[in-house]
Amino acid sequence: MTETNHISRVETARPNSESVVIFDTTLRDGEQSPGATMYLEDKLQVADVLDAMGVDIIEAGFPIASVGDFEAVSAIAERAKNAVIAGLARAIEADIARCGEAVRKARRPRIHTFVSTSPIHLQHQMNKSEEQVLEIIARTVAQARNLVDDVEWSAMDATRTPIEYLCRCVEAAIRAGATTINLPDTVGYALPSEYEAMFRTIRERVPDADKAIFSVHCHDDLGLAVANSLAGVAGGARQIECTINGLGERAGNAALEEVVMALRVRGDAMPYHSAIDSTMLTRASKLVSAVSSSPVQYNKAIVGRNAFAHESGIHQDGMLKNAQTYEIMTPASVGVSKTSLVMGKHSGRHAFKDKLRELGYELGENALHDAFVRFKDLADRKKIVYDEDLIALVDDEIVHAHERIKLVDLTVFAGTKGPQSAALTLEIDGVRVTHQATGNGPVDAIFNAIVALVPHNAVLELYQVHAVTKGTDAQAEVSVRLAEDGKTVTAKGADPDTLVASAKAYIASLNKLMVKRGKSQPGVLAG
Repeated sequence: MTETNHISRVETARPNSESVVIFDTTLRDGEQSPGATMYLEDKLQVADVLDAMGVDIIEAGFPIASVGDFEAVSAIAERAKNAVIAGLARAIEADIARCGEAVRKARRPRIHTFVSTSPIHLQHQMNKSEEQVLEIIARTVAQARNLVDDVEWSAMDATRTPIEYLCRCVEAAIRAGATTINLPDTVGYALPSEYEAMFRTIRERVPDADKAIFSVHCHDDLGLAVANSLAGVAGGARQIECTINGLGERAGNAALEEVVMALRVRGDAMPYHSAIDSTMLTRASKLVSAVSSSPVQYNKAIVGRNAFAHESGIHQDGMLKNAQTYEIMTPASVGVSKTSLVMGKHSGRHAFKDKLRELGYELGENALHDAFVRFKDLADRKKIVYDEDLIALVDDEIVHAHERIKLVDLTVFAGTKGPQSAALTLEIDGVRVTHQATGNGPVDAIFNAIVALVPHNAVLELYQVHAVTKGTDAQAEVSVRLAEDGKTVTAKGADPDTLVASAKAYIASLNKLMVKRGKSQPGVLAG
C-alpha cells in the first residue's frame, strides 16, 4: 500500500474520528528553555506561522514575568487571525489581572492559570495545605472566568498527586468556571499506561467532567513526552500541549510535529485528527530553531536533517524500488523538498525565491532582497551552494536582523608567532566603535576585542564549530553560550570564514543577554 493510499484511507475515515485541539506553547514553555530567549519580532514571526498552519491555541507568554512578555502577548493577541491566544498566570490575583489585560484584544482570549497539587510541591514550594490550595483554585479560577469566557486550569505536577486529591482539585476548578482542565506530567515522570489511566479515572469520578475539555502537557525527561501525550488522548483528553521541535525546559516538551504526524500516519489505530497543515511543519521547525538558537538534532523525528536520508545500501535499494519500503510518510507531507543542490552564482532572484519556498521560507520583499544579496556574495566565494548553505544563510539573517550590536568589520592577524590580534569594528545602537586586542589565538583575540567594546562579566560556557556542508569552502556555523547571574543564552553565527562566524555568534549571544536582562544600554552589561 502506498502512503498516498494509506493517507487517503485515513482521510476517508475522518468523519468518524474525533478532533484533537493543538495547543502550542513554544512562545512560553519553549522560550523557558535555557538560552532560547526570543526578540519581540521573532515571537511575532513564530506566532504568524503557528496561526497560519492551523494551531488552535497559541500560548503567547507569561505576561506578569516582564514588560517584554506582556508586550509580546498583547501584540500577538491583537494580530492573530484564527487561533485562541492564551497567556499564563500563576494562581495569584495580580498575575490573573495582568494576563487578562494582555489577552483582552484577542478575537478569542484565554487565561491559563495553574497551581501545584502534589505533596512534594505543597510542602517544599507552596508551603500550603490541601484545603488552602482548594480555596486558591476556587477563588482564582472564578476571577479569571470573570475576565474571559475561556479559562484553562492546570494542576502542576499532576502525575505525582494522589488521585483522590486530584479529583477534588479538578472538581473545584470546573465548579469555579474552568473550561479546560490540564493535567500535566510536569517532571516527565509518568509512564504511558499510568497517564492514560489517570485521565480515565478523573473523567469517571469527577462530577460534570463532561463540561470541560481535558488536556495533556508532557515533558520529555524520560523520552516519553509524545508517547504520554498520545496515551492521554486515548484516556479521554482532547487537547495536546506541545512545542515546535519539542523545545522547552530541561529535556523539553512533546514535539508538535511528532504528535501531529503520529495522529495522521497512524489514524488507523488512533481515530483522532488535528487541523494542522503538516506541509508547514518543516518551515516552522527551521524558524523556531533559528530564532531560539536551538539546533535541531540530525536524527530528530519528522524535521531532522536525516529524517528522510538513507545511507545503508539495503535501504537505498529499497527506496529506489519503492519509497514505502523505508518511509512511512512522504517528505512533501511535512514540507521537505527532495532537491539538494542546484543554486549557483548564475541563479536569478526568481529561482532563489522558489528555492527558499521549497526549503520552508517565505520572506518579505526587503528580507528577500537582503538574503539574495548575501546569497550572491556566498556564491562568488563557494563553488557549489547547497541547500544547507542557504538554510544557514537565511537563519543567520533572521537571527541577527534586529540586533543592536552588529559586526561591521574584522581583521585578524594570526600565525605561528604570537600574540595573535584582531581589529574589530562594531556598530552599537548606530554608533561605530573600533578596538584592537591580542589573545591566545585568533578567536581569543576577537572575543577580547568584543569584551573591550561591550564590557560584561558573562562567562563563555560553550564555543562550538561545525561545517554546514562538506569541502574546504564550507560555511562554518558557530554556537556560543554565555552565562551571567544565572541567566544563560545561546546564539549561532554562520559564515564561510570561521573567525567571522565566531564573532557573529558571540555578538548575537550578547544581544540576547541584553534582552534577557532588560537593559537599555550595551555598556550596562558590566556589573
